[in-house]
Amino acid sequence: MTRDNLKQAVFDAIDAEKETIIGVGEALYANPELGYREAFGTQQVAEIFKGIGFQVEENIAVTGVLATPPVSLPGPVVSVLGELDAIICSEHPDADPQTGAVHACGHHIQVAAMVGVALGLHAAGAFPQLDGTVNFMAVPAEEFVEMAYRSRLKTEGKITWFGGKQEMIEKGLFDATDIAMMAHALDIGPGPATVIGATGNGFIGKEIRFIGKESHAGAAPHEGVNALNAAMLAMNNIHAQRETFRDEDRIRVHPILTKGGDAVNVVPADVCMESFVRGASIHGMRDASKKVDRAIAAGAMAVGADVTIENIPGYLPLLTVPELDTLFKENALPFCEHRIIEGGEFAGSFDMGDLSHLIPCLHPFTGGVSGNIHTRGFKVSDIDTAFLFPAKAMAATIIDLLWDGAQKGKAIIDSFTPSLTKEQYLSLLKEISETRKVAGNAF
Repeated sequence: MTRDNLKQAVFDAIDAEKETIIGVGEALYANPELGYREAFGTQQVAEIFKGIGFQVEENIAVTGVLATPPVSLPGPVVSVLGELDAIICSEHPDADPQTGAVHACGHHIQVAAMVGVALGLHAAGAFPQLDGTVNFMAVPAEEFVEMAYRSRLKTEGKITWFGGKQEMIEKGLFDATDIAMMAHALDIGPGPATVIGATGNGFIGKEIRFIGKESHAGAAPHEGVNALNAAMLAMNNIHAQRETFRDEDRIRVHPILTKGGDAVNVVPADVCMESFVRGASIHGMRDASKKVDRAIAAGAMAVGADVTIENIPGYLPLLTVPELDTLFKENALPFCEHRIIEGGEFAGSFDMGDLSHLIPCLHPFTGGVSGNIHTRGFKVSDIDTAFLFPAKAMAATIIDLLWDGAQKGKAIIDSFTPSLTKEQYLSLLKEISETRKVAGNAF
């Protein structure tokens, strides 16, 4: 069988498995789960892979699945990823009424596309013809939400890091992977289309707690220390820093109050805030993080409140590999009618960014959806484009990577220079992990 014949056989197999592929996505959409809680999604994916004879490991990082085909040849290891978790968007019409969770992130599409790649390659008998291994990972906890819950998991020793791919790197689940890939849904107009070579910001997460002194807000406010005022001053101080952020660092800081006080007639003594500090480079986001910490501390000291700032490693900026992007472009073109957008800078963040500092990663954006991600308007608008197109394009890219002695895959691997080793990466996360405490009576 020629390479082109094998690709066509895989495309035909994916079309034949359309009902199963879309069914996986729809099942996840109907049962949205937040990070490290994806029990239903883990079970659904595991059953699919067990049903076609794959070796399956469940709950690889609290939740999640690693599946390997029964037949593979020596050579590079390509991992196809799909993220299991939903985002919180209570305003979405399909949000879970209890948790606010909904797949307004398109992660259900990622998982379905990953399953589509596996079903297509398997049904076409592709694995014995590829010089290497293809494994499949349903990844937990990409969305950086429910920090209190993840803090509890960390305290209980169930996780080390808040992000799913961070945790999987820590556990060594990517140690054998040479190339990783996934596709992210994005509203890029009607019909098949793709964005390749786009970068993304990294970020540092922050949990902030201001501690003041309660008193009667009407009768004796002078006896209290208003922690809410400290938080409001901190936010204004952060605003004052914005003109000091360099344009090329693409800094974004967006704090929210998660607790503003206990009762309206009591001076707030316990106020909590969360924030991300995003940036296009590791240096940029760490520099901005220090400025934000200084602004927060100043707000607390201004009113005499204590403050604790817990810095949490978020995600690293997303890096690209031009050779991988070009290969995906070549395989997407037959479906896209030349609707290929190259380059771009996303201010949002993806935990694929962490992995992209260690190994070559492919992270295109594909269409079939409408509405902005993480909003009430996000929905699937074209089923075939959303679920089948990325499966076909990724499967064809894998065939190119591992065909004929895996020449193309080996060339990409050999020419790739990691920005960080695994050891350096884990050390960086530990450096970012820091708790700062400032006493209100410091002056």
